[in-house]
This record gives sequence, structure tokens and C-alpha cells, in this order.
Amino acid sequence: MLPFDTLITIDKTLSVSVYQQIANQILMLIKNGIVKSGSYLPGTRELARMVVVHRKTIIAAYNELSAQGWITVIPQKGFIVVPNLPEVQPQQWDQQKAGFAYESSMPSPFYKTNQYGVIPLASDTMVHELIIDDGHPDMRLAPMDLLNREYRSRLKKVQTFKRVSATLAAGSFNLRETMISHMAQTRGLQAQASNIMMTHGAQMSIYIAASLLLKPGDNVIVGEPGYFVANQVFESLGANVIRMPVDQDGINTDLIATACQKLNIRMLYLVPHHHHPTTVTLSPQRRMRILELAEEHNFTIVEDDYDYDFHYSSSPYLPLASGNHQNRVVYIGSFSKSLSTSIRIGFMIASADFIAHAVHIRRLIDLKGDHIMEDSLAALIENGDINRYLKKNNKIYKERRDHLIKMLDTYLKGIVSYEKPDGGMAIWVKFDPNYPIEQISIKAAKQGLYMNNGKLFDNNGVSYNAIRFGFASLTLPEITKAVQIISSSLVLTLQPK
Repeated sequence: MLPFDTLITIDKTLSVSVYQQIANQILMLIKNGIVKSGSYLPGTRELARMVVVHRKTIIAAYNELSAQGWITVIPQKGFIVVPNLPEVQPQQWDQQKAGFAYESSMPSPFYKTNQYGVIPLASDTMVHELIIDDGHPDMRLAPMDLLNREYRSRLKKVQTFKRVSATLAAGSFNLRETMISHMAQTRGLQAQASNIMMTHGAQMSIYIAASLLLKPGDNVIVGEPGYFVANQVFESLGANVIRMPVDQDGINTDLIATACQKLNIRMLYLVPHHHHPTTVTLSPQRRMRILELAEEHNFTIVEDDYDYDFHYSSSPYLPLASGNHQNRVVYIGSFSKSLSTSIRIGFMIASADFIAHAVHIRRLIDLKGDHIMEDSLAALIENGDINRYLKKNNKIYKERRDHLIKMLDTYLKGIVSYEKPDGGMAIWVKFDPNYPIEQISIKAAKQGLYMNNGKLFDNNGVSYNAIRFGFASLTLPEITKAVQIISSSLVLTLQPK
């Protein structure tokens, strides 16, 4: 018999369980040919004595190997390594083409996106100690322990997996049912489960809604400056993107009315709370005017309310979707902003017929979401954990917003300008034109700070020389250090008059 007591070593300091260590080492002995196919392994009692563990540990290791198909039990004889090992090696079918590697271009034509929409996939070799995002939550504060608790409890339930896959395309029914009361209590929305579809984040909702509403040549109105990724979606669908200026009260409704007189408008994309990127909030007067125009000219409003939950200075206005919109509003939101960007759970609320077609499109690109995660989120909403978490984080994010303002005034006074937002997770910071962000971002990166170069928001030759400074994901010391790095990276380039 092989000396298993020397061939198998156990390290109890490892995170890998002892039975798994034993199974892994026996597996390597089999793969390396030390333990041959058709040979018998020691009995559980004997191997337990040799490696000095409990017999149940050996039974668990053998069960693991058996489940993977490496060994089998012969009654009255013991455990034998199977004659035909389960390790399947692929067969090479073309000797001449062996070892071919993908290159940078495809010889056959394909429909390419607009060049500005292509994101390079080269690996980032520079490590950034700090990152200024455009307004993300701090995942270090997210109640991941509570969410994981609910997730694990559902993994143990057999009935969790006994669901027809097609029924999950709209999302977990438990979560959609929970959303009915949650939306009513927090946003004044009246909806049923048939009016709700869960998605992998708000961006998927935007794409699906636009796919149903727009065809090549259709006109869609957006704010300027605006959410560039949404604009890219509309342009990729062949729509004409008509940009309307955004001021301190939100998108200009007088100009929308003028456009409706001249053009057939199919859709208005709107971010009423903390407009992206400027963070301004649409005034009540303009909200009412937009609903009037939608009814008068029969266009659909896609209301992107991505961070409704975060308000610091005043109570939020109810969404347009809570008003009398005659089913002309498609309401989009996300739990990714409330929890963590790694939790990709968004939602779309609209008329039942619209949702039914939206579910069909979703199934073409993504058969279903993670219904276990969605059920877990539903549990946190029902037991009040989400509301408690949001209340605590609102206080933390308000403190971070105020600290960022203090740091901007201390280190960048006279160089940047901004309007203090009443909520959200970012401040729209505009730099003096003599201090180009593109050059500042390069110098900041060398000091370990990543910040975008501001080009994302520029359009048709207009340079805003501005960034969305996300404060929510940074602690107070991190905010201080980030602003200090920017201050030390200032590059003065006098612009020609």
C-alpha cells in the first residue's frame, strides 16, 4: 500500500476545509498516475488512522471524489479509482490551424458603433489609490452581511430552484410584489406586479425602453449637458437626439414646446432628480408643463430616477410617474445606487402592455436575472433593513458632501465653481478654462488619483471643462487627499482671448 501518511499533508491554517484538502491531494495523486485507475483506496478507518483525522472527514473526502466521478464504491470491497477517468481532453481537429491567436481586426464587415462609444479593453497597468467616480455609493457601507444572510438561507431551500425559467424574465415575483407597497410608500406610485420588470441596472432599462419607443429617424429630446451613455443608446438605435439646455430649474420646457410645434417628438428622456451631470432638480412648474406637453403631443417620457433615495437639504419631489400622466411615463430606477454598484438590480415601471413587450426584449439578451438575489432584496425591503440603511447613509453622505464643499473652497477657490446639490452623490464641478482638466487628470494619475478628463460631457464642440465629483464613495480623509492631489496637479494654460 502507498504511504498515504506521507503523501497527504494537512494544513489547518488554510481556509480550505480538511476534507477538501484530502480530496484535492488524492485527486492529484490520481492525475499524476501515482494512484492508478482500477486500484483500491484505503478504507475510511485505515486512511483516517494514517493521516490522523476523524473517519467522518475521510468519508466526506471520498464522497467529494465520488461526486466528481473519480472513484466509485464496490460493495464488500471498498473504494476504487474508476477505470475511465473523467478528465476529458479536447481533440485537435486541424493541425495546420493549431495555436491560432485572435488579432486586432476582423476581415469580414460588421456594423460598428460610433467611434466615441467604443471603450478600449486594454488592461489598466496603473494602480490608483483613489478614484473620483461620477456618483457611486460606498460599498463599504452596504448591508452586504444582511443580504448575504438572506441569500444563503434561500440557497438551502429546495423550492428556490423549482421555478419555471420563463416566469423569471420579468424578475422575482416576490420582489415585484414587494415593490408595489415600497413604491407607493416612498414615491407615491400606484402599480401592480404586471407593471413592474426587474433588470440588471437602470442602463438595461433605458436600452429596453428606448428599443420599444424609437426607430431610425425618430426624434428624442434630452437635456444638455446630459447623460452621455443614454444619448449613445438613442443614437445607436438611429434616433435623432435633440438637445435642450438645462438651467437651475432643469430642462427648458419652453424650448421643448417649440420643438414639439416643429417636429414629431417620440420620446423625452428626463432625469428630474439630480440631473446627470449637473445635479439640478426639475422644478414643480416644469414637471407639470412636461406632463401637459406629453398629453398634447402624445410622446412618451422616460423618467430616469436613478438616485431618488438620497436627499439632504429638503424633501424630494414625487416623480412624474406619480402624477396623472395617462400611462405616458416609463419610470426607471435602480437599487445599485442604494446598495452597491456590484448589485445589479434595476427596475422599470410602466403600463402592463409595455412591460409585457419589454420582458420579451429582455429575454432576447438576458433570459432571467438572479432571482435568489432579488428574493433576498425583497426580504430586506419587507423587514425594514433597507430603509434603516438609507437613513443612516443619508447622514453620512450629507457629511461627505459638506466636507467636499469645504475642501473645494479651501484648496481650489477661484479655480472651480459649483452649485451645492440638495441630494445625490456627486457635485458638478466646473474648472476655470485656463486649467484644462485633461492635463490635470494626467498629473493626478501619477500621484495615484484617477479622475476622468471631462471629455465625456463635451458635445458638438462645446467644452464644459467639468467633472462630476462623486463624494459618496469616499471617506472624509479620502476626499481631502483627492482635492489636495488635484490642487497640486493644477496646470495653468492661458486660453487665447
